[in-house]
Amino acid sequence: MIVAFDVDDTLIVPSVAVGFGNDVPNYEMVNIALWHIAQGHTVVIWSGSGKDWATRWAEKLGLVGDNVRIWTKERVLNDALEPLVDIAYDDCDVDLAKVNIKVKRINNHVSRAVWNKTKRAE
Repeated sequence: MIVAFDVDDTLIVPSVAVGFGNDVPNYEMVNIALWHIAQGHTVVIWSGSGKDWATRWAEKLGLVGDNVRIWTKERVLNDALEPLVDIAYDDCDVDLAKVNIKVKRINNHVSRAVWNKTKRAE
């Protein structure tokens, strides 16, 4: 099974979220990712902000291991033209996996498009 996790507003609560400090882990989602890792699932960490950002946060959150991968965030298809990823957790409405689970954003109403490009609210 391949399970993917977005970084901003999924694995972390970004600094632009009201009432939180700088990039606070979303411990509920981190624990879900750790559970998938412990089950031997392939866990993909990806971000609209790029692979470097995903790598940085995977390491900071302890999401490491032989079954953890960092991918470019995009819909990947298998040979049968079906999504390769089985489950994707994301704060946005996405069509990246067979099953897409939308994670509730916490006190954050900043545009994802602006944030992914600038890492600041405008």
